Amino acid sequence: MGLTNSSTLGMNGGISDEAYLLGVSRDFIAQGEWYRMVSSGFVHFGILHVAMNMYILYHLGRMLEPSLGSFKFGLVYFASLLAGSTGALLLTPNAFTGGASGAVFGLMAAAVVGMRQRGVNPFRTGLGATFAINIIFTLAIPGISVGGHFGGALAGAACGAVLFAPRQWRLPNWAQIATPLAVGAAAIAVVSLYIVR
Repeated sequence: MGLTNSSTLGMNGGISDEAYLLGVSRDFIAQGEWYRMVSSGFVHFGILHVAMNMYILYHLGRMLEPSLGSFKFGLVYFASLLAGSTGALLLTPNAFTGGASGAVFGLMAAAVVGMRQRGVNPFRTGLGATFAINIIFTLAIPGISVGGHFGGALAGAACGAVLFAPRQWRLPNWAQIATPLAVGAAAIAVVSLYIVR
């Protein structure tokens, strides 16, 4: 997720009209524009921003979707997207934030957790290094939403723990659906309780 200071948004701050209608900031949520929790994941600030997110998403889709199925893959994506928006609102509530990388971080975290639970070291694959490099970039480069990335990653890790749970945990099948739904609902509840109260 990328961010810009919402104090510059009086005249859209150089942001396109389309992006201005989709990004998330506390002021918009406080005005009841809750759709921005999701729509912010579909706006990007520049071609490099969208290209990087889509490149990683494509590879994560090829890795995860065959084992999860499209429906559960989509649930993890949207739970992570909501949690990424929540993280962005918690850490930088006055910033105008957008991008799919909260959801992408969630999928990466779900895959890392899934590998660990199946006895695979993610650093023996390309995923571990990709995840680590993206965390470093998140912390080192200005203009990247730390809250968005880490919020998405926490949600994805929670979902991955259940969706890739070892058989000895004996979790019911419905838990694989309920967990991403609960994570997404919790993200919305946090915004309702701590951002717009």
